[in-house]
Amino acid sequence: MGQSEHDPGAKEKPAWNAGRKLGAKRALKPQQVWAIRFWLDSKKRMRDRAMFDLAIDSKLRGCSIVKIKIGDIVLGGRVRSRAIVVQQKTKRPVQFELLDHAQASLNA
Repeated sequence: MGQSEHDPGAKEKPAWNAGRKLGAKRALKPQQVWAIRFWLDSKKRMRDRAMFDLAIDSKLRGCSIVKIKIGDIVLGGRVRSRAIVVQQKTKRPVQFELLDHAQASLNA
């Protein structure tokens, strides 16, 4: 479904994705990750910091991150070292390790 060649307004209008990069985006550099963590800490955004660390460790999509329940990553008042989460989009289970930064921010 394109635009009609007889439509006078269509010739001046650029494509919706003109100038945008297509495909997969570049991964964050370690310096960028530390900058985001520092900014979240300075603004005292504990929940966002915990979700950011969880996203970095798990490499899950945002829709799967927000669906995670506390019981998926906490057992008996302690943060698990490994967690299994079912992806929202693919419905496949994903196992990942929670590193020290994520465990500390989840405890806080």
